[in-house]
Amino acid sequence: MAANPRLDAAEATDDRTLVITRILDAPPHLVFKAWTDPAAARSWAGPRGFTATHMDGELRPGGTWRTCLRRDEDGKELWQGGVYREIVAPERLVFTFAWDDENGRPGHETLVTITFAAQGDKTRMTFRQAVFDSVGQRDGHQGGWSSAFERLAEHLMQR
Repeated sequence: MAANPRLDAAEATDDRTLVITRILDAPPHLVFKAWTDPAAARSWAGPRGFTATHMDGELRPGGTWRTCLRRDEDGKELWQGGVYREIVAPERLVFTFAWDDENGRPGHETLVTITFAAQGDKTRMTFRQAVFDSVGQRDGHQGGWSSAFERLAEHLMQR
């Protein structure tokens, strides 16, 4: 995927940008690993009621990633993917994100930037996803990510 100037210009927060901050009970290197190690990510990726059934990628700038979340209630598969833009372990992870449409092609692309900052033996994780087509679309994703981050916190507690 080519760079998208609209996404590159999205660093300024506007009302179509989702920002979620969490304090997680683990040091940054473990939180970063939970995002970048497929075996770890599979245990928490997706909101409650979804299971990550496929997860792969090439963790390098320009490398692609792909994930499938299966809805537990009916088995419907939801595919997503993107391209890694920046990887600074364990401080920052930047990648494009798009759900596949009904024809299996990437839909609306957003840019995800996650920073991991030490706060004692914990991590302040700031998740930012820009730019959605509408505030409603942004708000629709907030619930899913918040649920996934609850699962991430539980995963980190089991370490």
